[in-house]
Amino acid sequence: MNVKKVIFPSLLICTLLALTPRLFVRPASAKPISESGSYDAIDAYVEQQMQQLNIPGVSLAIVEGDQIMHLRGFGQARPDGEAPSSQTPFFIGSLTKSFTALAVMQLVEAKMIELDAPVQHYLPWFRVADPQASAQITVRHLLNQTGGLSTASGRIPLADFDDSPGATERQARVLSTLELSHPIDSAFEYSNANYNLLGLIIEAASGESYADYIQNHILTPLDMSHTYTSQDMAKQNGLAVGHRYWFAVPCAAPNLPVPQGSLPSGQLISSSEDMAHYMIALLNDGRYGNAQILSPAGIDELHRGVAEDIEMGISMGKYGMGWFVSETDQTKTVWHTGIVPNFFSYMALLPEQKKGVVLLFNTYGYLMTPTLTEVGAGVETLLAGGQPASSGFDFMSWLQRGLLLIPLLQIIGVAITLRALRRWRQDPMSRPSGGRKWGLHVLLPLIPNLLVALTLLPLLSATRGFWMLFMPDYAWIALICGSFAGIWSFLRTGLVLKALDKAASPTIPVRRISSEQKSIA
Repeated sequence: MNVKKVIFPSLLICTLLALTPRLFVRPASAKPISESGSYDAIDAYVEQQMQQLNIPGVSLAIVEGDQIMHLRGFGQARPDGEAPSSQTPFFIGSLTKSFTALAVMQLVEAKMIELDAPVQHYLPWFRVADPQASAQITVRHLLNQTGGLSTASGRIPLADFDDSPGATERQARVLSTLELSHPIDSAFEYSNANYNLLGLIIEAASGESYADYIQNHILTPLDMSHTYTSQDMAKQNGLAVGHRYWFAVPCAAPNLPVPQGSLPSGQLISSSEDMAHYMIALLNDGRYGNAQILSPAGIDELHRGVAEDIEMGISMGKYGMGWFVSETDQTKTVWHTGIVPNFFSYMALLPEQKKGVVLLFNTYGYLMTPTLTEVGAGVETLLAGGQPASSGFDFMSWLQRGLLLIPLLQIIGVAITLRALRRWRQDPMSRPSGGRKWGLHVLLPLIPNLLVALTLLPLLSATRGFWMLFMPDYAWIALICGSFAGIWSFLRTGLVLKALDKAASPTIPVRRISSEQKSIA
């Protein structure tokens, strides 16, 4: 696994399971699907990974220079349906952030936004809990994700399915009580809240809605005719059916609601062919055919790694503006993943080779983030002329399956306890005492029960909606098994102590007095 390319989920597995104005023609050079067999190895790799990971469908696009070299659909776009085409829409999740960053840079070049201007210059109502910090957070801080807004603050709106006008602003105003997770410009912290605010700044500076701006200034010039800002529009044009992993098995979920208020951070819908047009512009200094969507200097600014991403003490590379940037002595990679419930996407640009790849998946589960990211990184490695590492043991899939062991072990534990209680009742001499009583039969069984009970904590927090959406199997296991474990911990302890305490006060035999003895007395 290429660790530097993986966004490690902030999981505490042991305790947590106890936490994207002109119409131009397509460039004549953009030719779909190569006739050569040069991408056979990539196709074979994708098919092998899909089989291993139970991935229902994938849409793939590869570009080189200003040409679309390869388009391919794998699996099924919907249950019992055909393979996705190059024009089948998928949710692209946080790849949306790169569109938002591009729009901001367009407005910067138009002198309508200043990167180092305070957010309050464009959104006077913007507040966090600290008034001084509220006035210091700039547009650049939002783009680089260094303004101190927490990851959790960006997760909460994902479970808010308010799609009425003004939803994004209403969600942003909630930040007025938010304590910053770190001082401004001191550290990188990924948060959807940053890019939802940028969407509002785009609206304030341009006078257009976010959806209209993206359509008029990015999608139309790039001939992205199968890209949508609303789920209803996408459904009318063949939106792929998304799937949720339940214990490593993908299950179709065609009617999951969408948080429209999070559109600027992760709710665009696009096709692999449209994303190929987008990659061509990004790899060719902002030019696609006759359209110049941004200057070469502006593209460089978007792709310049600034804020170092540290996960678990390990450097993951740097974050630019809507992009992660990984650089070695040999190459530079500009990349990002996109996740929403039921969909996953991966996009990588190799600027020095002028190559790009995008993969759109119609399935997702939170625990599968590293694994699905690695599939994308493997295709990228093959495209660059390398060989991806062997996938080996699929730990995350088995971890999901392992969740089913929790209720099974609980049933076994209850059965063992009831059997012991019955044995002690029938044979008082078998009752343990002393250290064995407290250690083996009281304290030791409390540990696994309390750990399972702790899995409820995320569901008791403000991010409970996030866990229900992104890890429904974990959420329901936590809800049922965690609740039971908490109750059973007290009930079991009481039953065991009551049964064992009888051993501490043995019964004194009572002698029967015969009638002769009574008469003598």
